[in-house]
Amino acid sequence: MMHKWKRYTGFVLLLMAFLPLLNCSSPENQTNKPNILLILVDDMGWSDIGCYGGDVNTPNLNRLAEEGIRFTQFHNTAKCFPSRACLLTGLYAQQTGMNENPAVFRNAVTLGEVLRTAGYRTLMTGKHHGKDNPFDRGFDRYWGLRDGSCNYFNPGIQREDEGVPAHKPRFVPRTWCIDGEVIEPYTPKEKDFYTTDYFTKHALQYLDEYENEDKPFFLYVSFTAPHDPLMAWPEDIKKYEGKFMAGYEVIRKARYQRQQEMGLLDNTYPLSEPTYADWAEVPQEEKIKEDLRMAVYSAMIDRVDQNIGKLLDKIEAMGELDNTLVLFASDNGCAASAEGKPQYNATAGEGEFGSMTRWTKIGPSWSNVSNTPFRYYKARTHKGGSCTPLIAYWPTGIKGANRISHEPGHFIDIMPTLLEISGAAYPAEFNGEDIYPAKGRSLVPIFQEKEPGDARPIYWQYGSGKGVRFEHWRLVSDNRGPWNLYDMRVDKTETNN
Repeated sequence: MMHKWKRYTGFVLLLMAFLPLLNCSSPENQTNKPNILLILVDDMGWSDIGCYGGDVNTPNLNRLAEEGIRFTQFHNTAKCFPSRACLLTGLYAQQTGMNENPAVFRNAVTLGEVLRTAGYRTLMTGKHHGKDNPFDRGFDRYWGLRDGSCNYFNPGIQREDEGVPAHKPRFVPRTWCIDGEVIEPYTPKEKDFYTTDYFTKHALQYLDEYENEDKPFFLYVSFTAPHDPLMAWPEDIKKYEGKFMAGYEVIRKARYQRQQEMGLLDNTYPLSEPTYADWAEVPQEEKIKEDLRMAVYSAMIDRVDQNIGKLLDKIEAMGELDNTLVLFASDNGCAASAEGKPQYNATAGEGEFGSMTRWTKIGPSWSNVSNTPFRYYKARTHKGGSCTPLIAYWPTGIKGANRISHEPGHFIDIMPTLLEISGAAYPAEFNGEDIYPAKGRSLVPIFQEKEPGDARPIYWQYGSGKGVRFEHWRLVSDNRGPWNLYDMRVDKTETNN
């Protein structure tokens, strides 16, 4: 009997020795959880990138699309800061106090705050467009522009041996944050500074720094490109000079044809009526400027794709790409605002297109092309303003490849999606403040080719625009005009009221 007891005692002691290893499922050690890379661009039209029919060379985004899912009916709020609030909180901007002006989040938790409780290393670079410092709202590291837009080559004051950087006089100095440090103005010392490159550079440094820790990462890279001012490196601009001399109509129709040929659009997406100028009536000197304007804009998107490639290469070298969910979207449609000297300083008309000393915009005609096949543009609730290209890539979590989803969705759906894949819990209270329940629904069923659940209404309201989508109906009013009702079964581009 004593001999048998000793055998049992030995087994118990052996089991106790292994208990610490069996407890590796704690949030701090759940390395099997997927990493998350969330990429947001700014004011980019629906049809600009290659996999959505565009003219810009975007091999890295094309790869993500070919091996993942492209969404055709996914939405933002048609305006920068409320879209970013929805994306970060899973709530409508009206609930968080971010519907009228950039502000401090209220009654909300951010993706950083929630995912950190699930054991994630939370990292962010780029544009925030609010009054909170993301470092104080759940991000372990943050490097970027807290404000809305800035000079790409120098967001601060003039440096030695350089021209005066163009700024909006009502929006200077710009606020920059490096972790807990708030800097106004931020004048980079590096002469090779360009926001897109440096947002990526710091994201890569974060991945290097935390590469060997036993945590999954959530990395949010929020580019300012291609929001005005139109500024790009000369070598990128050169790739596109002359490519747009055919004019607005030819470029737009070619994009629409490519969208149909690649199976992105079907006959429920009629091409909306054009609003661009008549190219034949544009003077030759202006045609050259218009071509260059679009070349700079395209170069900015090209540079974003180059930097996305660097991020993907790094994650692949870490051996983590197959287990990383990558999401790519734009915060609203392409902007249609034309040049307006009262908005800019005295340097706005000086220097070359695309340079640090000249603040230019894309203009309404190219905006119409950029948002093909939809109507209108940024700040309008019609889909030219509120429909985003969304790419989802996740080799171990998405069933099938090169899929296209016409399921309607909204930025508020990102929070429940990341909650589901991370196992994070969404709180009812946080730091002594009541938190509104998350409003969206998870995209995971779509990833797995399952039904996404019951239809729910989706809402929009910004400025003079408003809208609601329920089942196959979309009701929209823009510019304080009458309501327009569209049947999404046959008219996803909102051409027939």
